[in-house]
Amino acid sequence: MPLKTINAIVLPILLFGVILAIWSYIAQMIPGFPPPLEVGSELIVVLSDPLYDNGAGDQGIAWQLLSSLKRVFGGFALAIIVGVPLGLLIGMSKTAQTAFNPYIQILKPVSPLAWLPLALFVFKDVDMTAIFVIFVTSIWPIIINTALGVRSVSEDYLNVAKVLQLSAFEKVLQIILPVAVPYIFTGMRLSLGIAWLVIVAAEMLTGGLGIGFWIWDEYNNLNYSHIIIGIILIGIIGYILDTIMGKIADYFDYTKKGRS
Repeated sequence: MPLKTINAIVLPILLFGVILAIWSYIAQMIPGFPPPLEVGSELIVVLSDPLYDNGAGDQGIAWQLLSSLKRVFGGFALAIIVGVPLGLLIGMSKTAQTAFNPYIQILKPVSPLAWLPLALFVFKDVDMTAIFVIFVTSIWPIIINTALGVRSVSEDYLNVAKVLQLSAFEKVLQIILPVAVPYIFTGMRLSLGIAWLVIVAAEMLTGGLGIGFWIWDEYNNLNYSHIIIGIILIGIIGYILDTIMGKIADYFDYTKKGRS
């Protein structure tokens, strides 16, 4: 077995052992803090029946995660629908860049929690509020990376488009998109990560069904083992989503294909 493969297996295992040791020490020092064995046994219980449904407020962890993922992909889809065309426009037009850039720079750093009260007042619906907050906080990487991809198109290619007298639509489809697509998917990857990050905070404040509300509800019930389980599941789902988007981005990245 190659040394690189051995390191890829052994080093994470060793680090996991260190984490467990530190975790056990913290559990001994802080009364009531759940140790690894307790969390492990609770995790088995939680995963043993993830699809149970006893009505509102008492549903399995699978339904909680599914509800959160629906909201995430709803807001993420809206961010793609709006962000990609807007990014193309900003990348292709200096006028559009000058007009939109100040607002992008002002709105981009606004915390998702700042949007929640206003969104709740406007929509008066938990799902719509969460989807809007995800949309308005995850759209920026898509816009910025799409515009960056458009500006990375070689001037020679654009001159060829002029010589061939391509229409604006043909220029986008045949010249700009093939170059910009890797940038677009990189922006989408960043956007999806932000969306998954935002949903937990949004659900903690809006309530209802979802992994964020589940964690907050377990906190109110003083069930700290379940809080740690929620954190672990959020991390695993986030890792899976990032890996999938990374694979898709790599597939469309012609520069990596050329090096392989």
